[in-house]
Parts: sequence; structure tokens; C-alpha cells
Amino acid sequence: MLPQDDGCAQGVYQLSIGIGMKLQQIKYIFEVARNQLNVSATAESLFTSQPGISKQVRLLEDELGVEIFVRSGKHLTNITPAGREILPVAEHILKQVRKIQDIAASHVNHKEGRLNLSTTHTFSRYFLPEVVEAYRKKYAKVAMHIFQSNGVRTNSDLDEGKLDLALAHEGEEGFVDKVKLPCFYWRRCVVVPKGHSLSKKERVNFDILAQYPLLTHTSMGGDRNPILQKFKEHGFSPEIVFSATDCEVIKSYVRMGLGVGVIANMAFEEHLDADLVKIPIDHLFNPSLVNVVFDRNLYFREYIFSFIESLAPQLNRELILQSQQIKSSNKIARLVDQSLIPVL
Repeated sequence: MLPQDDGCAQGVYQLSIGIGMKLQQIKYIFEVARNQLNVSATAESLFTSQPGISKQVRLLEDELGVEIFVRSGKHLTNITPAGREILPVAEHILKQVRKIQDIAASHVNHKEGRLNLSTTHTFSRYFLPEVVEAYRKKYAKVAMHIFQSNGVRTNSDLDEGKLDLALAHEGEEGFVDKVKLPCFYWRRCVVVPKGHSLSKKERVNFDILAQYPLLTHTSMGGDRNPILQKFKEHGFSPEIVFSATDCEVIKSYVRMGLGVGVIANMAFEEHLDADLVKIPIDHLFNPSLVNVVFDRNLYFREYIFSFIESLAPQLNRELILQSQQIKSSNKIARLVDQSLIPVL
């Protein structure tokens, strides 16, 4: 490692790219662009000084003989035409550096590292605990970090290597040039207090449910409510009291008598929800597909392969590597035998 100068961020190697070009400078121009040309925010995110970043960006521009950013006084106001061509290359270089680091780490210890996963509250609360418990017995030295899904931000975090994997619903928007493999399906159910009139019916349909105020679970958040959409497809407009991403909130409000709950089937726990009645509605709502999503250039260490296989046994190492070479999402989906996808 070469000595650091006054513009060096912590943990960034001073590797020479060209005659005087440094990896640190490549990192700085990329981060400045990612932070909407805000040098102060960039300095804060990299734990370094604003003057240090400005100095290194200027040195790189002098070395290249072109300006990457347009300036107005001391402020950056835009990206130059040359900069718009340089920045995608800079991003590619940084991705390759991360891949080199991962390759090196995998040869040092293939059962040690970090695994960053983005998912919903529902899956992290009801689905992942058993998976993680079994996984940790084999990979005790892999530090796992689970983050809340956040649409476009999740896509950028996958791009930048801040996330390794994401669990996302089929049709969820915001992912650009990512590999999506079918992971599992999840079902819904209705929950009501014991003694509720619905608990006495042998079978419920849309016309019956539409007579009650509904408390609905939506894992994706936002304005979309697939429950309401499905009712409307069948000509009904039920009263949706509210929707929430947390099934525990839905169950609490059901206990208060505010309505009939529609939640993820996995969220009904018999030992904890003995005061509620679960009513199957598989005949009304098709299971929802969840994909495991990752960057096309992700370097898979052994423990990442193993974690995906623990989530979805139908996704083996060969299939995962093959999917990274295919651009068409339809062709990728056809790699997987649909009959093997688990239904939760």
C-alpha cells in the first residue's frame, strides 16, 4: 500500500491506474456524481475532507487533460460531455476492483466474510429466522446484515456492492440490468377473532369478504394494493380500512375488532395466534412470486451460493452462474423448473 496523501479516504488503496491516475481519484469522481455533485456530502460519506476531494478531482482532470465536471466558482454544477463518458468507465473499474478483492478473500477463507441482504419485514420476521439459524451452523464466521427493501435505492446498493442479494416481488420496479431468479411463492390467508361470523362459513368468496371492512397486508408498500386490485377485477369495491407492511400490526387491529385481516400465510403462528382463526383463500388469490436479485457482475463466494440454495434449493451453483450470462429475463426464468419452486 502506498502512502496516503491529504485527500485519501479511509481504506482506499493508492493504486496507480495510469501514469499518475489513482484508484482513489476514480472513487472520488464516481462518488461526487452519485451524490448529485455535492462535494460536502461526498466527503462525509467517505470520511475525508472536502478540500482533499476537490484537490484529487482537479489532479485527475489535469492528468487527463479534460474537465469531468462543470464549475461555477467553487461549486460543481454539471457533468461535462467527457465526464459523461468517463464516469461509466469509472464505475466499471470500481466494480472490477471489488471483484478482485472478493476473489482474493475467497482464496484466503471461503467460509468467512460478509453477506448483505435486502428484504421485506415479513420475510425477515417469518421466513428467514429458520433459514439463517441453519445457515449459521455451517458459516459461523459470515457476518449477515439484513436491510429493509427500498426500491430504487436497493438497485443502486446492488450496483455499488453495498448489497449482495435482494428478495423482491415479481413485477417490482426499479431494478436495472439485474439477474432475477424465481425463489419462492407465498400465499395469503384471512384472519378473524374466534367467534367471528366468517369463521363459521365453510368457504369465503369475494362477495362475502366485500361485506366487511378489510385490513390488508402489502409487502411492497407504496400506493399499490394487489388485494384491492383483485377485488375490483371481480366487480367488488370493499372498504379498505388501512394497509400495512407489518402483519403483526394487522393482527393487532383484527383483535381490536376493526376489520377482517388479509395477511401472509406464513405470518399466522398457531402458538401465538390461538385467539384468531385462519381462513384459507388460496382459491381467491394466486401465490405471489418472490425473486432473488443480484448484480450481473457479482462475484459469488461459496457462502453466497450456499445461502441462495438454503433459500431456494432449486437454484444451484451452475444455474446461478449460467443466469449471469443471459440478458433476457424470460430466458433466465426458463432455467428454473417451475414445479420445484417452494410455496410458503
